[in-house]
Amino acid sequence: MKHLLTLLCCNLLVLGMQAQSLIGAWEHTSSATNGEHTKQVLIFTDGYFSNTIYGKSSGAFVKSSGGSWHLQDGVLTQHLEFDTETPRQIGTDVHTKVSVDDHSLTVNEALQFKRIDSGTPGQLQGAYLMSGRVVDGKNQIRDTSGSRKTMKILSGTRFQWIAYHTDSKEFMGTGGGTYTTEAGVYTETIEFFSRDVSRVGNSLQFDYELVDGHWQHSGLSSKGDPIHEIWGLRK
Repeated sequence: MKHLLTLLCCNLLVLGMQAQSLIGAWEHTSSATNGEHTKQVLIFTDGYFSNTIYGKSSGAFVKSSGGSWHLQDGVLTQHLEFDTETPRQIGTDVHTKVSVDDHSLTVNEALQFKRIDSGTPGQLQGAYLMSGRVVDGKNQIRDTSGSRKTMKILSGTRFQWIAYHTDSKEFMGTGGGTYTTEAGVYTETIEFFSRDVSRVGNSLQFDYELVDGHWQHSGLSSKGDPIHEIWGLRK
């Protein structure tokens, strides 16, 4: 029995290390049919992921999917919460064979991604749901358990926000790119934006702080409107 428990503990440790090795951001570049190279970026946090393709030069949005995930015995199981290309798959599990090491991720023994980061150096690595706003100095908290969600997912250097509805399978929009956190300032630079490609290349700065697992940031939106948002870390 002692040997069995030792073996079980070792197996669980290996599985945990495999899953941990996925956390961060990954990138693959390929040629599109119109001649422009496309960039595919995967972001994995503890339990959640996003997978997005867009024009490398133009930032033109192509497609995105994401949700929750787990890895076991080299099989990545993705439970989809949004999928712009195949909405009928929302709510289902997709299984993919993967192999991963410190520098590369191979999908279905063919598609290879290079590691961008391992969840650092940015201080906001994780998946968050929009959970409220600060108006006139008062927190206005909203329920995040419903089917309509606005999620923001960040590795150590990459970010993406996605607005979607799990019940109706409606997709409202997404944008993303790179970010930094320095001296209490969160700066994001937009590389793609499904609603308005003209915003690609813009950088936005916000004052930010982490309070009891909630990320608050304040500043001006991409439209120039003042905002003070509260984002709750997904468990």
